[in-house]
Amino acid sequence: MTQKPRIVSLLPSSTEIVCALGFADALVGRSHECDYPAGVENLPPLTAPKFNPDGRSYEIDQRVKAVLQESLAVYRVDADLLKTLQPDIIVTQSQCDVCAVNFDEVQRVCEEYLDTDAHIIALEPNSLADVFTDIQRVADALGVAKRGQQFISELQARMEGIAEKAKSLPKPRVATIEWIDPLMAAGNWVPTLVEMAGGENLFGTAGEHSPWMTWEAIVNADPDTLVVMPCGFDIDRSCMEMDVLTARPEWQSLKAVQNGQVYITDGNQYFNRPGPRLVESLEILAEILHPEHFNFGHKGIGWVPFSG
Repeated sequence: MTQKPRIVSLLPSSTEIVCALGFADALVGRSHECDYPAGVENLPPLTAPKFNPDGRSYEIDQRVKAVLQESLAVYRVDADLLKTLQPDIIVTQSQCDVCAVNFDEVQRVCEEYLDTDAHIIALEPNSLADVFTDIQRVADALGVAKRGQQFISELQARMEGIAEKAKSLPKPRVATIEWIDPLMAAGNWVPTLVEMAGGENLFGTAGEHSPWMTWEAIVNADPDTLVVMPCGFDIDRSCMEMDVLTARPEWQSLKAVQNGQVYITDGNQYFNRPGPRLVESLEILAEILHPEHFNFGHKGIGWVPFSG
């Protein structure tokens, strides 16, 4: 491509992918949640939630479910702004209607408001392998297929280096928490990251959506390590929610709690963004599970031990 296309990215992860491939200056619009790398927040946001995203985990969960009962779309798209921007390429997703704008909604708005046919790329990452496939799909659409292949190889090499080192280490049994109230374990790519970091994943299946879980199941499994990574929550926001867990009568009986093996991560910036920084997510898990063998400098930034 001689002239860079006009790109709208409606996902934080795809914005990171587009920028990593060297097309940050081609972005003309973003989602309301795109905040990395620095500078993208200056782009006009094209999406907004139809629910109030503030409040406790349980309240947010109830609001989202109420919106889903009334309509298919949890987020709205600014059709007038999209028409003004006239993008050549729109990167969105079709994996989760709760996580980001609904694919059918994007398609409808494009058909009704755009003068020309924009190339819509719908990412659908369910597993770690899917994330790499999606990076390549974006690279192909941008006309930089080789750059995409090289970038993926670099990411995979970093991850494989960690997995190789962790392979011979003891494997603590790990429970991941992707939502606090109601309780949800992390699925999709996270179980793979746990295994690569040298842990035994207890809940959630690689390549499958994140499952709800019960306190009875956690007590019965009695994990060695608990890693809290709520979707859309940074560390401070998650810390504000921890009283929901600590107030449970079962909490103090857990081995991980008794041994000080409960950790809070930045689930917003890392684990719940299926893009390049899943490598950093793996590094965070490696630091948590095997601190004597791994130190990438994420402690205090990407994760903290919970001392409550």
